[in-house]
Amino acid sequence: MAFTVHPLGYAPDTVDYQYAWDLQRTLHAEVRQGTRENTLLLLEHAPVFTAGRRTEDHERPTDGTPVVDVDRGGKITWHGPGQLVAYPIYKLQDPGAVKAYVHQIEQAVIDLCGENGITATRVEGRAGVWLTDPPAAGVPTVPGLPTNDRKIAAIGIRIHEGVAMHGVALNCSNDDSGFSAIVPCGIVDASVTTLSAETGRTVDPVDVADRFAELLITHIAA
Repeated sequence: MAFTVHPLGYAPDTVDYQYAWDLQRTLHAEVRQGTRENTLLLLEHAPVFTAGRRTEDHERPTDGTPVVDVDRGGKITWHGPGQLVAYPIYKLQDPGAVKAYVHQIEQAVIDLCGENGITATRVEGRAGVWLTDPPAAGVPTVPGLPTNDRKIAAIGIRIHEGVAMHGVALNCSNDDSGFSAIVPCGIVDASVTTLSAETGRTVDPVDVADRFAELLITHIAA
């Protein structure tokens, strides 16, 4: 199934969240109407908090930081420089196969991590993609957590009339300061990590964007 890949911008040319959301909605309507083929947007956002439909009040920033409420699933998260965001605007071959679609996105992340020497996986009861093995020396950790679970990618989608929008955010070289003001994805007993932290070298979004696009398209359009 044909896909158009459209890089919108990488740091220092980050992309405003509202602009990208408006563009997604325009592309979604065109894909739904059959006037545009499936389109994958790739980008880094300017710093922003976005809250999915399941976000609870206590998970939001307590310092008055603005939050964009969006129509995707999931809870609150942070986007910003150093994080690769991919939005597939995709007409599902089976509109009822939402779980399978999410599984395909997860697999693309798992494969990319594997190619970079990182063992990533799914964790029962937790959304997104995770690392569960003991962290290597030098990987930042949060003392007192009950597990080694570290989230490397968050997934939040919306399916409307059989066409998906929103997508996946892969932590590449961002620091964790953006997540410290919120309860990211509603998770209080685990931490977040990045490709850079886990590999011990700087991996920026632009370094892996093309390969990640290939993997995503291979899995979701198979």
